[in-house]
Amino acid sequence: MAERTPRRPRRRLIAAAALATGVLTGVAACSPGPSGGSSATGAKSAGPVATNPAEAGKVTLTVWDQNTDAGADAATEALNKAFMAKYPNITVKRVSRSFADLKTTLKLALSSANPPDVVQANQGYPDMGAFVKAGLLQPVDRYAKTYGWDTSFPSQLLDLNRFTTDGRTWETGNLYGVSQTGEIVGVYYNKAKLKSLGLPPPTTLAGFETALAKAKASGLQPLSYGDADKSPGIHIFGIIQALTAGKPEVRKLVFDEGDAKWTNSGTLKAATTLRRWADKGYMGSGFNGRSKDQAVASFAQGTSLFLVEGTWQSAVLAPKMKKNVGFTALAPAAGKPPLTQGGEGLAWSVTSKSRHPDVAAAYIDFLVNRNGMKVAATHGNLPAIPPADYKPTPGTVDADVLTRWKAVSEKDGLLPYLDYTTPTFYDTLTAAVQELTAGHLSAKAFTTRLQSDYSSFQNSR
Repeated sequence: MAERTPRRPRRRLIAAAALATGVLTGVAACSPGPSGGSSATGAKSAGPVATNPAEAGKVTLTVWDQNTDAGADAATEALNKAFMAKYPNITVKRVSRSFADLKTTLKLALSSANPPDVVQANQGYPDMGAFVKAGLLQPVDRYAKTYGWDTSFPSQLLDLNRFTTDGRTWETGNLYGVSQTGEIVGVYYNKAKLKSLGLPPPTTLAGFETALAKAKASGLQPLSYGDADKSPGIHIFGIIQALTAGKPEVRKLVFDEGDAKWTNSGTLKAATTLRRWADKGYMGSGFNGRSKDQAVASFAQGTSLFLVEGTWQSAVLAPKMKKNVGFTALAPAAGKPPLTQGGEGLAWSVTSKSRHPDVAAAYIDFLVNRNGMKVAATHGNLPAIPPADYKPTPGTVDADVLTRWKAVSEKDGLLPYLDYTTPTFYDTLTAAVQELTAGHLSAKAFTTRLQSDYSSFQNSR
């Protein structure tokens, strides 16, 4: 067995104190075409930071993002337009990919002769760690100091975007990006249909299962679910595991602490629960061939009672369902605080080969500064650092999202996304969830497969 690199103790994912003080109230196969903003010449990594893009000359800044959901897309378009209006010499060339597409194409784009200048990089070992190891991203510590990111963002959020230069140790070392949005995964519900069943919004896993069963018995589809994009499988399994295994165990697993195992009883119970939901028809049929967008659209059309998704979908649902859509996060039992997955959106990062890293950093600051966060909120997104005057209209899903975010964060109930665990865990977990829910993999075999991936990573360190 190879000697493992010691891991430092983990801190809370989100600081409750930050909430109290108002710092935080929330969390590609072809490469881009030629860009005036990218070259293989390598990034400038030292010297004073030029903070005025107007003095940079004519620049084309190529930006890759995964903001394809309605609210994120609208906010990004608005901010790009405003940035170019402020700096007419800068052209932002946007390339937007779904999260699934970005997972498969971004590394190739970064490795190309003409890589983008700015990209959204997913935290954890599979993406950010791999990009850092390959030398494809540059540290942004000097930009964090120049623009004040190092003080405006809570350290817990910044740490999610840190890696050692060899990409082997997460949450320590250099900073490789900052995030614009906060997010949690929870349960959207159709208020009218829930009322027709004589049920209150669920607050616990048991209450949620009761509602699923009652909806099925009444002839109503309990859940809208589509896992063709793979990430929904991580989310639905993750929120169940949070409630059955508990936060200490999940954090140990994802953060490689102690003697935690993916074959533990809590994770096995989560797998058994998810398999049961599929077997009982709660998730419908053909869900592994249905996209998440199809599932969201189906729920918005009123064909089901629930949708398990992230807060990023509120901007999609609100215009279609108005005040008939609610959002909640579940607790393991009555009287207990909610536990769920979440944190922050993908980090905005500067690529190593950008010819204009200072312009790239100024662009990122334009997205994450106070005005950038306000624009994000205006378009239905949950800002990582919401403005003090961000007060959604009562009775709306945005108000529910903010309330649930506070309830989760203030009680330290925010757990990391499971795909952060190892460099290969995203592929392992998403494939295993699809096989589990399709009835091709038992709950025990499911947990054994996850443990095998985890053990291989541990032994390689």
